[in-house]
Amino acid sequence: MLKLIKFRFLYSIAFLLLCFQINGQTSNSTDHPNIVYILADDLGIGDVSAYNPDSKIITPNIDRLIKGGLQFTDAHTSSAVCTPTRYGILTGRYNWRSTLKSGVLGGYSKPLIPTDRLTVGKLLQEKGYHTAFVGKWHLGWDWTFKENAHGIDNLNNNFEVDFTQPIENGPMDLGFTYSYGFSGSLDMPPYVYVENNRITAAPDRVTVNVDDKGFWREGPTGSNFDHVQVLPHLTQKAVNYIHDQSNTAGPFFLYFALPAPHTPILPTTEFMGKSNTNMYGDFMLQVDDVVGQVIQALENQGELENTILIFVSDNGCSPKASFPELEKVNHDPSYIYRGHKADIYEGGHRVPFIVHWPEKIKKAKTTSSTICTTDLMATVAELVNYKLPEQAGEDSFSFLPLLTSTDEPEPLREATVHHSIDGSFAIRKAEWKLILCPGSGGWSFPRTPEELEGLPAMQLYNLDSDPGEEQNLIANHPGKVEELKSLLTAYVQNGRSTPGALQKNDGPETWKQLYWMTD
Repeated sequence: MLKLIKFRFLYSIAFLLLCFQINGQTSNSTDHPNIVYILADDLGIGDVSAYNPDSKIITPNIDRLIKGGLQFTDAHTSSAVCTPTRYGILTGRYNWRSTLKSGVLGGYSKPLIPTDRLTVGKLLQEKGYHTAFVGKWHLGWDWTFKENAHGIDNLNNNFEVDFTQPIENGPMDLGFTYSYGFSGSLDMPPYVYVENNRITAAPDRVTVNVDDKGFWREGPTGSNFDHVQVLPHLTQKAVNYIHDQSNTAGPFFLYFALPAPHTPILPTTEFMGKSNTNMYGDFMLQVDDVVGQVIQALENQGELENTILIFVSDNGCSPKASFPELEKVNHDPSYIYRGHKADIYEGGHRVPFIVHWPEKIKKAKTTSSTICTTDLMATVAELVNYKLPEQAGEDSFSFLPLLTSTDEPEPLREATVHHSIDGSFAIRKAEWKLILCPGSGGWSFPRTPEELEGLPAMQLYNLDSDPGEEQNLIANHPGKVEELKSLLTAYVQNGRSTPGALQKNDGPETWKQLYWMTD
């Protein structure tokens, strides 16, 4: 009898331990929703028709996400250009804390994210998700060079690569179970697909296109790589992944990083002339169609209801879209905001950000809460009950309460830091935005020494009354300037903007605007 009682006791303990393992941090919990990120490339906030009542580019599929989801009207990328924003999305950390203080990486660049840093992919793997990356990586990885390579960050250089060797320190080393895509932007060589660390087809030619909109740099091109067909090809890979994972147990995470509407602007034949704007507008319609295909794939597999589908752009629209051409048809990719891609102004980093989750968001909602793309990390962590360690997600605030509550909560962020292509900073708190440089910090006026001559060293705008950043109030509110400078200095020096133990930034502390930290 005692043996039977002892056996039943031990059996009960074993059963409880098994249940804990199934429901613990490393479990494959079917209670968690699928997660899909669709990251557009160089798409302006005014290019989504639901955001811009004057838009001449109509985007029914992206608008559909808004009609059944949460629309953010004050969402920002952590940078006004590609690589840095992607860093922040995967790590929950401001890009300027990394070793990359300005600019972007190239197609041959070394990896920006160390393999010991927690990413959203690793986090979800620990919670039992199957994770996949499809598309444009642009965060660097290690090629096997045939000789010592110097100047690998120069976007116009080409190097001898042993394409028979696997790449290292890429997506699969940063939390993705499956990966398929290419290394940089679609205008940066080498032009080869890499699947699970292996080249799918070696280069058999060198290609280049010098057309302004269809531009790509000269470089080796894989035998199966056709620039015009890259977007459809990647879309089919993403759709296939959704189909395959829908037939397996456990949730999945798909990070689908589009190469469009970034240059080369190459709409396929069925979209040519369809927008009645220009080639960029046609390419935008193709991007919208891609979103529709992802929605349809989820719907066909019965996964749409329990999938968090997030659509966002990596920064504002590029001038390669030809703002003058679009102006002739009364379309502005930046809507009412100043500037565009690369700039510290709102047009550089204020982007469409939509969360579609039918299981929790029963009807369309709009929020003016300020969020940043770094916030995806903490939001996903809270969603799956994962406690972020002190040295992860240093600039990530969860916006999950906005998805699950009918009330508008208190502001999620004390302030948000913006960053431009040349390394210039801005800080936004409530309606006030302090820019710590005299011009755009990017590609729009004013930027040249002649244009900047005589301008105040900093800019202060009230975005509630002046969303177009036309009236510099720097001389009118010295107290607000000092308050925001002090807050930005603290964020830089503390290594984080979230509560927690102090952290160290990567690389030398040679901040471009060091004077505002020491004066």
